[in-house]
Amino acid sequence: MKGFFYPRTATGEASLIPSPPWYYSGDLLTVEYRTDPARVADLLPAPLSLAPDDPGAVALIWADWQSCSSGREELLDPVRSQYKEAFVVVRCAYRGEVFSRCVYIWVDKDFAVARGIHQGYPKKLGSMWQTRPHPFGQAAPQIGPGGTFGATLAAGDRRLAEAVLTLREPCDGNGFVNAHPMAHHRVLPGIGRGAPDAFAELISSGAAGFEGGPAWRGDADLRLHESPTEELARLTVDEVIGGYYRQVGVVWNGGSTLERLA
Repeated sequence: MKGFFYPRTATGEASLIPSPPWYYSGDLLTVEYRTDPARVADLLPAPLSLAPDDPGAVALIWADWQSCSSGREELLDPVRSQYKEAFVVVRCAYRGEVFSRCVYIWVDKDFAVARGIHQGYPKKLGSMWQTRPHPFGQAAPQIGPGGTFGATLAAGDRRLAEAVLTLREPCDGNGFVNAHPMAHHRVLPGIGRGAPDAFAELISSGAAGFEGGPAWRGDADLRLHESPTEELARLTVDEVIGGYYRQVGVVWNGGSTLERLA
């Protein structure tokens, strides 16, 4: 049977996702803020712990992606390459090293969910929108001073977050919270009733290749909303650190196991 992911078939053509490496080009709108570190600690299972400095720092990132495999055929069939996501990143420590960790993430395509299962991202389906820049400003902001962007996130029929970012000046990068290798758990629950996890490991991954355009920072307003099926609002916005906008290109080509947990 062929295929990187299910369904595996005799030809492999029905597989939900192709084999890595995977290539991404996208626009990232990031709002960093501080919350109660205890709420971050609630989302760090063993053997992870809070980052030693600024442990309550959080990044909420909207991304408008186009992605493909090595053959690039998805780019000529855009429904297979274009998707949007919003994800929440904190920092953590493992054996004296600081990692980034995605604690919540929503996407709008099934192939993105499947990639998340493989990479340890806790992806769920949602609805994400963000203002797109364009060099002609009749109906779009431009990436420069005064450019104003909006972003929204909803899931399960409820709006979870909304942000407005007004760019002010160039900067060195698009924040510090999502600037480390990722530390994620990959888990497969046991099939028996009440059984422990059949498989669990802590893994690390990062970009195998990265290109970044000019980064801009500015003034950001971020609001989170309650939902009966989501816990994002528990990471209350106590202080906005800043907002950033950057266009990036990323290559992902696997990770490594830090620790077997089951």
